[in-house]
Amino acid sequence: MKLFTEVSCKKIPFLSASDRIFVLGSCFADAIGTRLADAGFDVACNPFGTLYNPASLAAAVARLDSAEPFGPQDCVEMGAGAGRICSFSHHTSFARATAQEFLAHANARLQEDAARWRACTHVILTLGTARVWRALDLPGRPVVANCLKRPAWEFSHELLSVDACAALLRTIVETHPDKRFLFTVSPIRHLGDGAHGNTLSKATLHLAVEELLSASHPGLDPGSPAYFPAYEILLDELRDYRFYGEDLVHPAPAAVQIIWERFLDACTDPADRPRILAAEKAARAAAHRPLR
Repeated sequence: MKLFTEVSCKKIPFLSASDRIFVLGSCFADAIGTRLADAGFDVACNPFGTLYNPASLAAAVARLDSAEPFGPQDCVEMGAGAGRICSFSHHTSFARATAQEFLAHANARLQEDAARWRACTHVILTLGTARVWRALDLPGRPVVANCLKRPAWEFSHELLSVDACAALLRTIVETHPDKRFLFTVSPIRHLGDGAHGNTLSKATLHLAVEELLSASHPGLDPGSPAYFPAYEILLDELRDYRFYGEDLVHPAPAAVQIIWERFLDACTDPADRPRILAAEKAARAAAHRPLR
């Protein structure tokens, strides 16, 4: 008797101990990036904070390539009375009390992580949504990474097409032939446009990734982009609310652990597992706060 639908993960020889990894994308990317660091991998994660859509990811990669510093023209006062300064290229976790503090922090991270981006060999991109917000008052109406709690009337809202998403992802991959790419679609639902809107958005991302993978002949070229089914594991295999947090949207720690173990099984060499387990044990010990 089968009590759940098991999602198969084909073997993807993606990571080894010597690889330098860069993780970009949604808050699920943050979770995987933290796990990789605890497992002893050389990893950099989200130098602009959490990013959700393909356009913002492409803009982040372009900024990492150029390493062009942020300036006063990029500073934006957050809305809702926050009294803090951020930019439309960053997550609100980068916000600071003054423009000077924000620029100092943002540019220090940019300088450090641009060097790590140039040196990295493997990239994990986690896509959260195909829906984007455009700043109406800025030239060219660019897509923003975060609306910074500004009034909704300052932005337009749209669902990117499959072709647009695929083109953005293709540009990232084709302009960096020195790096291997692994794509995931975040299992975290974006319900601002309702359950059906979330389904359309996630389907757009899946189709865009599939278009990219199909054109890259995965399996024939060992350096071609690959896909890991984190979305399917949570929604099809762990389809029970005990695997979700209190908000009923984000995966619970147990679900993240299960997906992480499946990721290790699929993407790492079994010979590396003792080293990974030892590093994880050391990370847990370092995080432990002894009672006094």
